[in-house]
Amino acid sequence: MKTYTSRDVADILGMSVREVQAHGRAGYLAPDRGPGNRYRFSFQDLILLRTAKGLTAAHVPARRIRAVLRKLRGDLPRGRSLSEVRVGAAGDAIVVRDGGAAWNPESGQMVFNFAVADLARSAAPFARRGAEAARKADHTRSADEWYDLGCELEATAPNEARDAYRRALELNPAHADAHVNLGRLLQEAGAPQAAVEQYRAALDADGRHAVAAFNLGLALEDLGRRVDAIAAYQRAIAADPEFADAHFNLSRLYEKTGKKQAAIRHLSRYKALTEGKTRK
Repeated sequence: MKTYTSRDVADILGMSVREVQAHGRAGYLAPDRGPGNRYRFSFQDLILLRTAKGLTAAHVPARRIRAVLRKLRGDLPRGRSLSEVRVGAAGDAIVVRDGGAAWNPESGQMVFNFAVADLARSAAPFARRGAEAARKADHTRSADEWYDLGCELEATAPNEARDAYRRALELNPAHADAHVNLGRLLQEAGAPQAAVEQYRAALDADGRHAVAAFNLGLALEDLGRRVDAIAAYQRAIAADPEFADAHFNLSRLYEKTGKKQAAIRHLSRYKALTEGKTRK
C-alpha cells in the first residue's frame, strides 16, 4: 500500500501538486494508482522526490537527476531501504552514502547528505492518517496488504507499523516476513524476549528464513544467551552460506568463548565475502 497522495507529498516537501505529478511520470518513482487513477506514493518515493528537489537546488540538470535516481533505485540491494542511504551533490559529482560507504551512482566508483529523519517526522502525520483509514476498512485488506502497509509505515510511524504486522499475522499466522519485521521493531523498542518469540515463529513458518535466524541471534545476544545466539547464526549460515554478517557475528562470539580457530575461520569467510566487492 502506498500511503501518500500527491497533495500530501506537495505539503511535506514544499512542492506544487503539478511538480509532484511530473516527477511521478519521470520514471524513477514507483507510485501506485488509487481511486480516480490518482497517484499514491511510498515513503521511498518521498525520499527520491526530496533528493530530486535537493539536486535541482544544487543546479544538477533534470535529465541527469532522473538518470541517477533510476540507477540508484535499480542498484540498491534487494531488501535495502532507501531510508538508509543518503544522496547529495559534492561539486560536480553526485554521491551516495550508505553506512560507511560512499559511491558515485553514475560511474559506480566508491568515493552531501539528505538525512531522512526530518523527512520521516514531517511525513509521520500523513502516515498515521493513512494507517487509521486502513484500520477503518480492515475487512477489505489481506495479510499481504497489511504487511505491505507495515513496511511503508516503519520509517514514519513504527507503532502503526507494529499494529499492521499484527493484523497481518491475525489473518495469516504463518506470514514469516511479518513475524520478522514485527520482531525487529519489538527488539528496537527494547523488548528482545518478545522479539525472540516472533523470530522463532518466523522460523516455524519457514525453517530456512536466514534473516529470521540472524535476527534471532541478535536478540539472544541482547539477552546474554551466547550459546543460543551462536546456534542461531549457524542456522542463518546453513540457510544462506554467503550471509556475511552472520559469519562476522559468529567470529566475534567464538573469539569471546575462546574458540580461536572457529573465530578465524568465520572471520576469513566474512572478509572473503565482503572485501573487493564493488557497486555496479
